Amino acid sequence: MKNHINFDGRKISPSKVVCVGRNYAEHIKELNNATPTEPVIFVKPNSAISSELVLQGSDEVHYEAELAFLVESGKLIAVGLGLDLTKRQIQHQLKIKGLPWERAKAFDQSAVFGAFVLIPDSVEDLHLALFINEQLQQKGGCSMMLFSPNELLNNISAFMTLEDGDILMTGTPAGVGKINAGDDFVGRVYSGEKLLVESTWSVSR
Repeated sequence: MKNHINFDGRKISPSKVVCVGRNYAEHIKELNNATPTEPVIFVKPNSAISSELVLQGSDEVHYEAELAFLVESGKLIAVGLGLDLTKRQIQHQLKIKGLPWERAKAFDQSAVFGAFVLIPDSVEDLHLALFINEQLQQKGGCSMMLFSPNELLNNISAFMTLEDGDILMTGTPAGVGKINAGDDFVGRVYSGEKLLVESTWSVSR
């Protein structure tokens, strides 16, 4: 049975999660990366999708909160908050060697999602806030992105087929960090000042 996300009372099984790296200037600075001239794209398989936030093994895992969009008929139709989990030290070692990131990014349960809701009229007004143990850790939105969600959709669709139910993760703002057992996460997506959806997770092993 394939993994799924929840939207409008339905369980949807994406064929893949298409992720974007380095899409916020401040996050680029905090990891000392180069600013891209085109979107940095990588893919997580369906097996990475989870509704639970789980630590596996002894590897240090970092959270990256992102605006995530559900694709249908070639359009972005719904939004939710996603956590792109990263084995940061492994990623660093792979980058030094010039190797792909899959071991650090595409492992099981590395794409954590809450519920999705219909996108309101203006995508540009969407933004997120992530709280860990009641402390604000990340905030950011479409107005801060180097490449907007629709620009990303067009760029990706030019070389990769996005099937109905696929998810687009649009990059993370500054403030990423280590996940600890017992942490309580609260992720919120807003349109302007209006709260659209809230998702909560408690970290388990």
